[in-house]
Amino acid sequence: MIRLLPVLLVCLLAATGLRTAQAQEEVVLGLSQNRVAITADFDGSEILIFGAVKRETPIPRDEPLEVIITVSGPSSPVMVRRKEKKLGIWVNVDSVLVDSAPSFYAVATSGPFDSVLSDTEDLRHRVSIERAIRSVGAAMNIRGAQEFADAVVRIREEDGLYSLRPSTVAVDEQTLFRTAIEMPSNLTEGAYTTRVLLTRGREVVSAFETEIDVRKVGLERFLYALSRKKPFVYGIMSLVIAVLAGWGASAAFQLLRDR
Repeated sequence: MIRLLPVLLVCLLAATGLRTAQAQEEVVLGLSQNRVAITADFDGSEILIFGAVKRETPIPRDEPLEVIITVSGPSSPVMVRRKEKKLGIWVNVDSVLVDSAPSFYAVATSGPFDSVLSDTEDLRHRVSIERAIRSVGAAMNIRGAQEFADAVVRIREEDGLYSLRPSTVAVDEQTLFRTAIEMPSNLTEGAYTTRVLLTRGREVVSAFETEIDVRKVGLERFLYALSRKKPFVYGIMSLVIAVLAGWGASAAFQLLRDR
C-alpha cells in the first residue's frame, strides 16, 4: 500500500493539473436577446451571440483557439415511416421511432468543422447535427435503420430547422468572438439551449451553457393554451368560426351579385 502512495499522488496531481489547465480559459457570454416572442406577424428572428475568453495565463501561441456555438430547441421523439410503391399505391412499409431529436439545431464554428473538433470530442459532447439526435430504436428486421435518422436531418434541413455554419464565428485576438444565428418562423415553444465550446488542438478546453426562452404571446398564446388544455372547447370554437366565416362570405357574395 505504501508503495502505491507515490503513484496515487502523481495521478492526483496530474488530474488536478489537467483541471487547472482547462480552467485557465473560460467563456464570458452575451446575447442580443434571451427571449423570443412568437406573434401573429412573427417571420423569424436573428440572435446575436457574442462573448469573450477570460484567461488566467497569457494567450498560448502554439495552437489557435477555436469557438463552437450551438443552439438547440426542445427535443422529442419522432416517428419516421418509409413508404414504398406497391400495386401503384404508396404505402408505409417500415417505421422507426427516433428516440429524441431537437426541434431546432444550429451549429456555428470559427473554422471548418473537422478542423476545430475531433470525432472523439464530437461523440462526447454531441455537437454535430447527426450526434445531436439520440440513438434509433429499430427492429432487427428493418433494413437501413440509420436512414431514418438521416431522413429527419434531411427534412429539417430543408425546412431551415437544422443548419451547420462553418467559419461563421468571428474570433478577434483569440479573445473576442461573435456570430448571428437565424431562427425561422416555424419555431417550437420552449427553452433553447445555447452552448459555447472553446477548443484547442481539436479538443474542448472550456464550455458554457445558457438558455433562450421562446414563447407565444398575445392571441397566439391564448389559442395554443386553449387547444392543449381544453381541446373540446377549442374544436367547438373553431367550428363556429368556420361556419360564421362561410356564412359571411356567402352573404357578401350574394350582396354583390344582387347589385
